[in-house]
Amino acid sequence: MSDWMVTQGPLPRRRPRALSPLREHLRDTFWFAPTAAMVGVFVVWLVAQELDAALVRSLQDDGDYDTVAELLRFADDAKTVVSAVGSAMMTFIGVVFSISLVAVQMASGQFTPRVVRLFVRSRITKATFAVFLATFVLTLLVLTSYDSNADPRTATSVPLVQSVLTLVMVALSLLLFVMYVNATLRLMRVSHVIARIAAESFRVAALMPVPAEGGGAPALGPVTAWVAHEGQGGVLRDVHVARLVRVARGHGVVLRLVPRIGDFLVPGTPVLAVHGGAAPPRRALRYALSVGVERTFHQDLAFGLRQLSDIGLRALSPAVNDPTTAVQALDRVVQILATLSRRPLDAVPHRDRRGVVRLVQPVPGWAELVDLGFAEVRACSVGSPQVTRRLVAGLDDLLRLVPPERREPLLRQRELLRQAVERTAPTPADRAFALRPDRQGIG
Repeated sequence: MSDWMVTQGPLPRRRPRALSPLREHLRDTFWFAPTAAMVGVFVVWLVAQELDAALVRSLQDDGDYDTVAELLRFADDAKTVVSAVGSAMMTFIGVVFSISLVAVQMASGQFTPRVVRLFVRSRITKATFAVFLATFVLTLLVLTSYDSNADPRTATSVPLVQSVLTLVMVALSLLLFVMYVNATLRLMRVSHVIARIAAESFRVAALMPVPAEGGGAPALGPVTAWVAHEGQGGVLRDVHVARLVRVARGHGVVLRLVPRIGDFLVPGTPVLAVHGGAAPPRRALRYALSVGVERTFHQDLAFGLRQLSDIGLRALSPAVNDPTTAVQALDRVVQILATLSRRPLDAVPHRDRRGVVRLVQPVPGWAELVDLGFAEVRACSVGSPQVTRRLVAGLDDLLRLVPPERREPLLRQRELLRQAVERTAPTPADRAFALRPDRQGIG
């Protein structure tokens, strides 16, 4: 393996946080939050029931039967409301979330199937679903607490606290419903989806470790051992950097990750190259890599550009024909590439507490990121002057920002765009119009 270079910069403040498989599983499912809410509301109902019984016993012990009679009349009036809430809540849940499924389907068809994860992992959606189900369960439990005995001297329980709790849950359900509708409508708007993708990409870029100051250019030397992937096949979603650094330091070696985050791992293929000694035991590397069925933003530097490129391609397809959406995606592509224009790429070194490199993690290079952001959209944009003009403006802006050694991929994309427009535009005036830089495309 050739030497890899390290640019100077400050030490990272902290290592990238490891991805918890359990937490990711719970965030990707809909069963946990509603189940926990229903269990929680059952416990709260038991407490409320005991408070109601204690209140009645206290009033009866004091001989205040008139107050007990008033509470019984209040509870009888509240029973009508509780019954109405219980009968309407399940219908309400069915209608609301049926509409949600239609919205998700429309978003995946209009944007890209990759954005469905935004709906699935939405906290407000899960909270709304959980509170709705908890309210329905609470109404059923409260209805079982009503005492048919109307005599204030012998009544055992008056569901006063339970009725008030039901009304509070109904109010909370209505509040969450308004917030849920607002959040869902925002996620159905392409500008907000694109902004969300860009924000996640900036977060990943900000968490990338910066090489240590004065780190030099250490050579890894020859590969002395390989570590193969023995788990299930899937997408590499996360690397437990702290664990790998600790294992490499304990065995006096340097580990180099072979696949990049987002690569599909096939069982039996190498995932780690060992430099400077024997391979660590398999048990020491357990849970160091997280494999799943789809990519995540956690450590994946290129995933945001992949989604934005998919949105741009879908917008330029003949079935959709929405160049304005493609321009909005290109706006964020240019912004992300500008953020990464002067950051070290290709390989990220991770050091132990003594400053010794113990893990080398590959990341996409500058040329790969430029191609990912522009190549596919460029190939489909030659018939849309709005998009070609935005591409030219974006490439020109990046050419002003990047250092000289990173200009070549941008110049290549600009030249390929010029050649494609010259082949398809019928007249010189059309060609000149399509290649005129414009950050808004055509206004």
